[in-house]
Amino acid sequence: MENEVLIIIFRLLFAGLAGALIGLERTYHGRPAGFRTHTLVCMSSSLLILITVFQWELLSDAPLDTIRVDPTRMAQGIMTGIGFLGAGVILKESFTVRGLTTAASIWLTASIGIVIGMGLYFAAILATLLALAILIVFRKLERRMSTLRYARLCVRFGRHNHMNEKQMRQLINEHDIVPSKFSYKLENEGKIIEYHMTIHSTDNENFRRLAEKLIGTEQVVEFSVIPTAD
Repeated sequence: MENEVLIIIFRLLFAGLAGALIGLERTYHGRPAGFRTHTLVCMSSSLLILITVFQWELLSDAPLDTIRVDPTRMAQGIMTGIGFLGAGVILKESFTVRGLTTAASIWLTASIGIVIGMGLYFAAILATLLALAILIVFRKLERRMSTLRYARLCVRFGRHNHMNEKQMRQLINEHDIVPSKFSYKLENEGKIIEYHMTIHSTDNENFRRLAEKLIGTEQVVEFSVIPTAD
C-alpha cells in the first residue's frame, strides 16, 4: 500500500511539472490557456489513467470475470474531453484564427499526463522536451523564415473619383505586394465604390507602407488592411 501511495504521488507531481513547463511558455507569450491550465490538464489526465492502473486494487472484491483492463478506453475518453477544452481556446478574430498552437499544446499535455499515469517516464520526458523545443525553437525559426503574409484589403472611393482595377493593382504592386481575388461593391445608393481583395507579401512592413500610401491618397474615402492566417 505504501508503495502504491508513493507511485501515485510521484506520477501526479511529475505530471504537474511537465504540464507546468509547457504552460510557462504559453503564459510567457500571453496566451489565455497558460501555466495553470496546462498543469491541471496534465495532472487530471494522469489521475484518470491511474484509475485503470490500480483498478485491480480498487475492485479487489469484484469477480475477476467482471473486470476488463483496457487503459486505452480511458485515454480515448480523456482526449475527447480535451477536444472541447482545446476548441475553447481557439479564437476567430475577423479573418484571423488564433489559439491553434495552444490547443495543440493542451492536447499534447494531456497525452503526456496519460503516459506518466501509465508509468512511461522516458516517453513523458522526451515528449515534454520535444514540446518545449517546438514551442520555443520553432517560434524563432518561423520569425527568420521567409514566408508569405496574408491580409484582406478593402478600399472605398467616391463613384466619380475612383481608381480602376488596373490602377489599384499597380499601386499595390509598387509596395511588393501581390493582390488577388478582387471583388467589387457599389454602396450608399451608388455613391461609393468598394474594392475587396486578398493581398500577400513576404514582409508585414510592406502592408504598413501600403497603408501610409492610402492615407495620403485623396481619392481614398476609407480603407482597411486586416492580417489573416490564410
